[in-house]
Amino acid sequence: MFLDNDSDVKIYGKNSAEKTDTKPEEKSVSKEQRNAAKKIGTSVAEQFLKDALSGQYDDNSDYNLLIQRRLLLSFCATVGFEQYIGDDTLIGIAQKSFLDTIRKESEEIYKTSSDFGAFSFYYLAFRRGSDIERRMGQTFAMLCLHDGDPIFQELGEALYCWFTSVVRKTVKEYL
Repeated sequence: MFLDNDSDVKIYGKNSAEKTDTKPEEKSVSKEQRNAAKKIGTSVAEQFLKDALSGQYDDNSDYNLLIQRRLLLSFCATVGFEQYIGDDTLIGIAQKSFLDTIRKESEEIYKTSSDFGAFSFYYLAFRRGSDIERRMGQTFAMLCLHDGDPIFQELGEALYCWFTSVVRKTVKEYL
């Protein structure tokens, strides 16, 4: 055993650690782009809130429909930002602005507009790639506890198409 021979031992100091760290270079975004992303999030949230505040419910089944509607629209905003903005930093700014605007208006609406379980189902339908609108409608119907019901499926499709177009138009307006 050669304890005195440490020629094969590598010691990484401050300089060598910097060389081995491979962080992707962050894109810089302008102040105008950041402000535009913030406005996108706020504007989409205002449309979301307009819809959420117009919904009334009389019993538990209506309430469930109302909650599922909020979840689908919130999901549309999330994936719409991802699809139409394209820059991770700006997507994050828009999403934060969206959520902050909702939270300021109503803590109850904020709490009922994000459910990772429901989002998982929507992401599965969204990521399949083909016939997304139909799949979103089917998922909406399932989450409304009306699996296979064509009326709920059509409602889900219509909501998805409508709010996705709201996000697309808003992004186009500001960026």
